[in-house]
Amino acid sequence: MHQFNASALELADAQAKGLHTIGDAAKLTGVSAKMIRHYETLGLINPTDRTQANYRVYQTRDIHLLRFIKSARDLGFSMKQIAQLASLWQNEQRSSAEVKKLALEHIHEMDERIEALQNMRKALNDLATRCHGDDRPDCPILDGIACCTTPGSNP
Repeated sequence: MHQFNASALELADAQAKGLHTIGDAAKLTGVSAKMIRHYETLGLINPTDRTQANYRVYQTRDIHLLRFIKSARDLGFSMKQIAQLASLWQNEQRSSAEVKKLALEHIHEMDERIEALQNMRKALNDLATRCHGDDRPDCPILDGIACCTTPGSNP
């Protein structure tokens, strides 16, 4: 009981100093505690200070970085790209040309994925159009998938 009180007091003291627990950081950023720990293991965020009771405590700059990472993830950037963007974001001597280059590369990758998805949609739509959707067992959709030669694909 005495250890719990000491831990609670230590944590309350850290919070009074403007530090945030991992739970608070998760609420403030929309990033789960599990992902925050994952980002730490990936090196996207630096390992945080810990209380004597081993609670992670995050500073305001950590909260800002987690929000930055979440925004970049929401835009579909990969972890590698996010690491580059975060490094550039934190470097006040950066060239915006580097940032633009990363963004344009990402847009190109997205365009390629969109085209691939559109081709998949067209192929599946073509198969679905040929299917009668009745009680008969023959099904062009299953046949197309089974023989791996859907319209628009290369055998």
